Amino acid sequence: MLAVVAGGTLPATAAHAATVPGSAAQAPVQPTAAPDLEALTQALRNTTAAGAPGAMARFTGPDGVRTRVEGVRDRETGAAMDTRARFRIGSVTKTFSSVVLLQLVDEGKIELDRPVNAYLPGLLPDDRITVRHLLTHRSGLADYTNAMFEHTVPGFEAVRNKVFTYKELVGLSLAEPRTTEPGVAYKYSNTNFVVVGMLIEKATGKPVAKEYERRIIKPLKLKHTSYVHPGTTIKGLHANGYLHPDEAGAPLVDSTEQTVSWAQSAGAMISSAADLSTFMSSLLGGKLLRPGTLDAMLTVTPTDTTNTRFYGLGLRRYDLSCGAQVYGHTGTVQGFYTYAFTTRDGKRSLSAMANTSNRGQANTALGGTLEAAFCGKAPVAAKATARGFAFAPAAAEADLPENR
Repeated sequence: MLAVVAGGTLPATAAHAATVPGSAAQAPVQPTAAPDLEALTQALRNTTAAGAPGAMARFTGPDGVRTRVEGVRDRETGAAMDTRARFRIGSVTKTFSSVVLLQLVDEGKIELDRPVNAYLPGLLPDDRITVRHLLTHRSGLADYTNAMFEHTVPGFEAVRNKVFTYKELVGLSLAEPRTTEPGVAYKYSNTNFVVVGMLIEKATGKPVAKEYERRIIKPLKLKHTSYVHPGTTIKGLHANGYLHPDEAGAPLVDSTEQTVSWAQSAGAMISSAADLSTFMSSLLGGKLLRPGTLDAMLTVTPTDTTNTRFYGLGLRRYDLSCGAQVYGHTGTVQGFYTYAFTTRDGKRSLSAMANTSNRGQANTALGGTLEAAFCGKAPVAAKATARGFAFAPAAAEADLPENR
């Protein structure tokens, strides 16, 4: 059944405990500082200086909404960046897909630890791969997008208007060697969430677009969120996306219109900064999943050696320099970088976007909005280090060209 119900919502879960297997239980660190709006602006300026035509940030907290913009949303018209604009959210779509699938778990239609092949017979070559392995990126299924976008612009132009079936995308993955044994190690792969889309459609008998709409978009009144695949247009006020070619100095490519069929349930959604904050805060606030299922989603393991980047069930956790822990997802799709994160209680949320991609420096700079928003002003002694401007994504994520 749906966790969002008429006349009320399910209660939020208790504080989430241990995240690293074998570690002692610990309560999540909740930020209390006011956002550093000067640092937030500077992070956006750093992002445009690094090659993004424009950038935006929208913070929601106890004192209301704060927004900042830099640069333009359309290079041809010169229209200024606008926090009301829609944009492609890339892999933030994975969290939407995870929520739908986990609602199906709540309804008893899918079990996390059953083999994928129990639901989609013969799809995968290994019966040990479970639904949980997909959501945690521990299936070992190769990410077909690495080969697809080995050459960024030619790869994009080859698929810009193409429409794939789910099975075609899975076939591209299975043509490559698997990256690890099931359950052994985290290895990010868009293939996992293509299969999640297949599971959703098999369990419901309906397209994922209908399930996003029925289970998330309508209950939360997300007026600017949509899944238009295989349509190519972003309707209404929107930011144009600009893709950096691999060749230094080559002109930017307007990548706004595309099917995103190469990603589908792994990364084809469109949204706005306000809608993303509503979605993430509602999720962490317990409005979309039963308490035990939300706890499972928030049970995370490290994704790199810094022990500051973690992944749960379609959800990231970042541990910031001030000790604050924030949950959400990053998104990269041709022409757009996105960060959508919130605190464990859902009371403070940040959505940030830059309208470029294949530009790791811009992605790193945009990530500085997290430090500025959730850590607040740095102590005087730390100002020389510009804390809040020097965010470092996990090495495995920082410079990958597309959907992350």
